Amino acid sequence: MTPTPSALANAIAPIHELGVLLCSGPDARSFLHGQLTNDFLLLDHTQARLAAFLSAKGRMQASFIGIRHGEADVLLLVHRSVLAAVQKRLSMFVLRAKAKLSDASADWQLQALFGDAVRAQVGAALAPWQLQAAADGSLAIGLYPAAGLPRALRLRPAATDAAKSGTDGATSVPEAAWQWSEVASGVATISAPVVDLLVPQMLNYESIGGINFKKGCYPGQEVVARSQFRGAIKRRALLARGAAAALPQPGDEVFGAGDDEQPCGLVVQVAAHWPADTDANGLTRFDAIVSLQTAHAGEALHIRPAAAGMPPDGAAPAASAAHGAHAATPVAIDVHAAPYPLLDDI
Repeated sequence: MTPTPSALANAIAPIHELGVLLCSGPDARSFLHGQLTNDFLLLDHTQARLAAFLSAKGRMQASFIGIRHGEADVLLLVHRSVLAAVQKRLSMFVLRAKAKLSDASADWQLQALFGDAVRAQVGAALAPWQLQAAADGSLAIGLYPAAGLPRALRLRPAATDAAKSGTDGATSVPEAAWQWSEVASGVATISAPVVDLLVPQMLNYESIGGINFKKGCYPGQEVVARSQFRGAIKRRALLARGAAAALPQPGDEVFGAGDDEQPCGLVVQVAAHWPADTDANGLTRFDAIVSLQTAHAGEALHIRPAAAGMPPDGAAPAASAAHGAHAATPVAIDVHAAPYPLLDDI
């Protein structure tokens, strides 16, 4: 297990990489119930929902944390890189439902709470996907821990008085701390580079509350059910650790030592270790969530950057060649199990 950074024992970080998609109207929950992998009809004001929106072939187009807001509306936290596309796609299926999708990101401030800051800011410890509302209109969602560290995600109305948004003794840390903690938790978020590449079980979503197998139909349901109940789950989300001069990126492929032609996995999410750390060669240590064929979990593995030979914007020709040679260098990784149990009895 990655050691818990002491700087996060009582800390708060801003979150900018997630946006807020609002599904409003009297049919909001029933509409989402028919489109996403989780149950939104029974969603109440004490819980959040992890869910995914799939293609007809069961491939993940987006992942969400959904919460009920007011009597009818639902807020969906989603990676900003896919927000516009998924808003457009979901809107195509509204048809006669009394529901509307809109980007409400500007209406909310998102923060990550770590360690003692969870209880101090929220007033209680929160289990994963537990939801708690405050008198000022803010909402706190319990998350899976990162390296044993309690975490929560807080939404505050954008109009919240800055004087009332103090840290109450908590340390302010950058968004990089949040990004590292997300990877360390083992709960992956879909971003643009990995859209349409994964079915939910490849990210362990059935074991972390992201799939309800008892609800009604939704796009891709048959693929999800077949994968679960016919023993077809051959890829799982694992945590990976390595060091590199330039971080791998989501969408990069993972290869085994004996086969450089056929990838055995995919980088889904990656973050530099926080606080920043380097190995003996001065390379930046990083953590990643990889979706890996389980048969290769015990092998020597490496990531091959997909951007090999692609120079940074504005790079001179000579620099481009040097960058390409560097980017093509395989990055060795060690993998280990996600920090939560996989459920056999669904």
